Amino acid sequence: MSLSSRLQLTLYQYKTCPFCSKVRAFLDFHALPYEIVEVNPVLRTEIKFSSYRKVPILMVQEGDSLKQLNDSSVIISALKTYLVSGQPLEEVITYYPPMKSMNDQGKEVTEFCNKYWLMLDEKEARQMYAGKEARTEEMKWRQWADDWLVHLISPNVYRTPAEALASFDYIVREGKFGAVEGAMAKYVGAAAMYLISKRLKSRHHLQDDVREDLYEAANKWVAAVGKDRPFMGGQKPNLADLAVYGVLRVMEGLEAFDDLMQHSRIQPWYLRVEEAIAQVPPAH
Repeated sequence: MSLSSRLQLTLYQYKTCPFCSKVRAFLDFHALPYEIVEVNPVLRTEIKFSSYRKVPILMVQEGDSLKQLNDSSVIISALKTYLVSGQPLEEVITYYPPMKSMNDQGKEVTEFCNKYWLMLDEKEARQMYAGKEARTEEMKWRQWADDWLVHLISPNVYRTPAEALASFDYIVREGKFGAVEGAMAKYVGAAAMYLISKRLKSRHHLQDDVREDLYEAANKWVAAVGKDRPFMGGQKPNLADLAVYGVLRVMEGLEAFDDLMQHSRIQPWYLRVEEAIAQVPPAH
């Protein structure tokens, strides 16, 4: 029995959240079957069992043991470590302890230690990476996807009132809202996010036209992959490829995504990752 078939996975998510999309890209590429529970973003009743109140949350059942994994990068690192090393998952989870701290706004936040690091011995690391640089590179760009790329999504999809409305229309259509909640969320949410995206723009020191930051980030990523390999992972996507793809994918169907494909150099790489995931035989 393969390691992956021993796990029963349930992903609690918002479909349009970049962190959730990143986890799905990882699970799909690694042919890990999973159930999805779409969380109502207003009431969040689906995750009331959890003291950790953010999505994604992954519940992992292995035999009689049920474990909760929080934070998209921890979910990915822990599962990849498990798949490569075969260490018991309950042990692997202890390598990524949550640490509470205060952020600049004086709000308590939970950070996870080691979250981009795979807990492998030297032999396993050699199997997985071409060298130390490949391992460091993957970690660096996974962190870049979380710390920089993700913050370009909202300002871009809510850039104008019309784009904000189209984005909310998509969020309400794909997400789990009651009818009245949905209508409210669409108009009130679109107006609010249009205003918030202006605030995000100044907080993250974005350019006047936030599209320029998006194109710049995409081209920086393409330059880092370079011309000599189809993916940062070489012949197949690594965790950084899957993270960047997962984050950008949430814009599909919106004006920002079409602009990105047209005005940056990212499309060939993006389509290669899409294809690599589509070619994976479906998990049973």
